[in-house]
Amino acid sequence: MPKSPRGLSRRLTRYGDDRFARFLREAFLQSAGLSPASFDRPVVGIASTGSDFNPCHATAPALVEAIRRGVTMAGGLPFTFPTISIHESFAHPSSLLLRNLLAMDTEEMLRALPLDAVVLVGGCDKTLPAQIMGAVSADVPALVAPVGPMMAGWDQGERLGACTDCRRLWAGHRAGEIDAARLARAQGHLMPTHGTCMVMGTASTMACLAETLGFVLPGGSSIPAVHSERLRFGEDTGRRAVAMATQAAPTARSLVTAASLANAVRVLQTLGGSTNALIHLAAIAGRAGVTLDLDEVDRVGRATPVLADLKPIGAGFMEDFHHGGGLPALMRRLSASLDLTVSAASGQTLGEVLEGWPGWTDARVIRPLSEPVAPGEALAILRGSLAPDGAVLKRAAASGALLQHEAPALVFEGLDDMMARIDDPALPVTPDHVLVLRGAGPIGAGMPEAGSIPIPAKLARAGVKDMVRISDARMSGTAYGTVILHVAPEAAAGGPLALVQDGDRIRLDTDGRRLDLLVADEELTRRRAGFRPASVPTRGYARLHAEHVLQADRGCDFDFLVSD
Repeated sequence: MPKSPRGLSRRLTRYGDDRFARFLREAFLQSAGLSPASFDRPVVGIASTGSDFNPCHATAPALVEAIRRGVTMAGGLPFTFPTISIHESFAHPSSLLLRNLLAMDTEEMLRALPLDAVVLVGGCDKTLPAQIMGAVSADVPALVAPVGPMMAGWDQGERLGACTDCRRLWAGHRAGEIDAARLARAQGHLMPTHGTCMVMGTASTMACLAETLGFVLPGGSSIPAVHSERLRFGEDTGRRAVAMATQAAPTARSLVTAASLANAVRVLQTLGGSTNALIHLAAIAGRAGVTLDLDEVDRVGRATPVLADLKPIGAGFMEDFHHGGGLPALMRRLSASLDLTVSAASGQTLGEVLEGWPGWTDARVIRPLSEPVAPGEALAILRGSLAPDGAVLKRAAASGALLQHEAPALVFEGLDDMMARIDDPALPVTPDHVLVLRGAGPIGAGMPEAGSIPIPAKLARAGVKDMVRISDARMSGTAYGTVILHVAPEAAAGGPLALVQDGDRIRLDTDGRRLDLLVADEELTRRRAGFRPASVPTRGYARLHAEHVLQADRGCDFDFLVSD
């Protein structure tokens, strides 16, 4: 049986004459200045999400150049190519809406281009999961090179970091505790360097989970973006990519198994990671034909303490985590409950990675099991009459007094209604109310990070810091509070959230993992008869998304992209 074509002979353009297709391809490469001596080398693609609209990726060009250098040093031929780039704060109406588009872009380029392996360069929230989703579906040898986190900033003796402190300071400003001048001074110090958010938000969480799954070389998820070590990591990644190209292994799909996914769930819980990670892990798993069981996520959480002392749950930043030993040091704390036989793209098993990692660990930031930041369940999964298919609560970032709560609902019909009324002095709200936002799920609004509903202005000025908030939206991994998210099915799909009315009593029983709407079945049946689904966009990608997106419990991927 003939060998599959490699390098530049891969995926030849269909002219009806493959020899001519290769001849023409080589002619174009010579026009670009390449000599025929390079044409038979293994080809490593470098997929870059660098963009002027993505400030977090400002260091991507230097990282890409380091990867190219590593590829060339190892005897490979590097080709950089762009895909679309998504930044959380520069994407309207929501970055998650475009995640699947980036995944499709990545997958189709990996299927179309003549590459033997790929290095995926990303960082800001949705880029890494989208790139991994595409690589798993294309099933090519793939490594991930995160751009890395920012360094922390300082203002008036206070150490600051995006975006937990962005939210804290803004909330203080809304409450009248921080004036405009103080806010403006701090604004310039919240993000003092290039890179992704330096707390355990979605970007850092997904970089760590990519490393846990084996896509990132050991320790590479936490290196600060502006450190020279990040460039040396890029070089190492390029060299390793050539070896993978030569061996045609391991492929991206082979790294995503039930065992590696179970490890990722445990690491997510001990990191105190972003709630968004559950959506992304479910989508990545679905591309590999594996199911993310939310009830198992909850079970693991109950038995897994939070050991990473990082904002928003703890006090530190990613640079502290990196200097304290990084992800392998954290995983070593959990080694008794991890599957150490899983393989990584580095060519090692997880056990070999941990055995070879330096022994020193800073116990102040990567706590021992006996001294956790929080004793368990960073993320709790709730079910009940209001969330039949599940909802998530970042329990470790919530207010303890609100974890068991029963109170009347105050309902907002989408983002526009919420923005129009949340600061109205006449809003009929008390600190005990449960704030409900609906119409903000994957179908209804692309699932924006709006679930961390602002405390109504009149309550914030009175000193209220937290309330129970429920929605079918998401919230930033940098946020905090008693916020229940990803309610499934969403309101736009006819879920029970669509039936809630002002004054209905809602019960949150975190210990019992229940979220219930205390309204008689007969009344809900009457209300359901009047439900009308939201209108679907009429054209383009927005229409494709609304017609094919799955619910949050299944990762908000498209139904036609999930593996059989």
